Amino acid sequence: MTQPVPVPHGLPMQRDAGPFDPPSRLTRLREARPVSPLVFPDGHEGWLVTGYDAVRQLLADTRFSSRQDIGILHMPYETPGMPAPVEPSPQVPGLFIAMDPPDHTRLRKKLTGAFTVKRMKQLEEHIVDIAERQLDELARLTPPVDLVKEFALPMPSLVICELLGVPYADRASFQADSAKFMERDVTLEEKMAAYTGLTTYLAELVTRKRAAPDDDLLSDLARQDDLTVEELTGIAFLLLLAGHETTANMLALGTFALLEHPGQLAELRADPDLLPGAVEELMRYLSVADIFFRYATEDIELGGETIPEGSTVIVSLLAANRDPKRFDNPDTLDVHRTARGHVSFGHGIHQCLGQQLARIEMRAGFAGLLRRFPTLQLAVPAGEVRLKSDMNIYGVHELPVTWTETAG
Repeated sequence: MTQPVPVPHGLPMQRDAGPFDPPSRLTRLREARPVSPLVFPDGHEGWLVTGYDAVRQLLADTRFSSRQDIGILHMPYETPGMPAPVEPSPQVPGLFIAMDPPDHTRLRKKLTGAFTVKRMKQLEEHIVDIAERQLDELARLTPPVDLVKEFALPMPSLVICELLGVPYADRASFQADSAKFMERDVTLEEKMAAYTGLTTYLAELVTRKRAAPDDDLLSDLARQDDLTVEELTGIAFLLLLAGHETTANMLALGTFALLEHPGQLAELRADPDLLPGAVEELMRYLSVADIFFRYATEDIELGGETIPEGSTVIVSLLAANRDPKRFDNPDTLDVHRTARGHVSFGHGIHQCLGQQLARIEMRAGFAGLLRRFPTLQLAVPAGEVRLKSDMNIYGVHELPVTWTETAG
């Protein structure tokens, strides 16, 4: 039995409950109606799913399509310069995150061997070395410094560049393009220019690797004759974007959250064995990749509601990860919590392929930062930290920090 609640017009976005918490309207909506109608800015009557059980059920149901080429593309927030409604565009080759089986299955299978737990464990020592080298660079600087620029962004960028075989010297260009592509408040023309810049660069790169393969993941893929250059480019785009944006935002926002919870930070420093669980808890608590789209390919029952065929459905992982029906005291950051079952990496066939890599990077990054900078603190009041509420992946634009001493 659902309680009466006003149908939201547009996705609630305002982080009015604090920098780490869901918008209060989203929380109220989850408590009242976890599968709720949503009126989109273009007038489309779609749906918003915020309850943990409903989110898991939806993500496991392939009748909720990930494709963006089978119906009109409805955006849940105002997008400058974007006509409404937006006609579906052709499927982008290689971009398997926006595909359904069997296309999704064929392409994802090409990558599963590269991201096995065993393969990632073999990389772990090397990733720790990369983190420590970047912390060496940080320690040489005179504070205050921007932790995003000097550590949180370069560390995962180094890792993904090395893994894929992307020259790290090219990072400034692809980071600028990927940041512009992830912005919500840019025009469609600006977004497409950034996308074109990235894919043009990557198409040239995979073409070179097909001609002269090296010892890296993109070269391994380029050796496979049944993948076109266009597919290789789409795969490279997805891996490069996901491989540095999400982890960089988690490292920066996670550090901000720990500095704002000094009791939790002290416990983590006192017992480093808590770190693997704390990484899971930070992912649950922050859920930086929050909003996902699905398209109902038929009438589907979900959470006591009937979602009609043709509906655009918005999924909030952040709201699901804060559902008190699944997690006790969900709005509390607790490094002792067993946060198993969080949906920060998604669920179902689209569950994040690189999740083991991300976990290793976060463990290495947080462990090194906390060990080597015991007096780390914000260099500005918390209210002055600029939040990425204008981006598709949440985080902070900069994190000014300072310290009085470093450990060896």
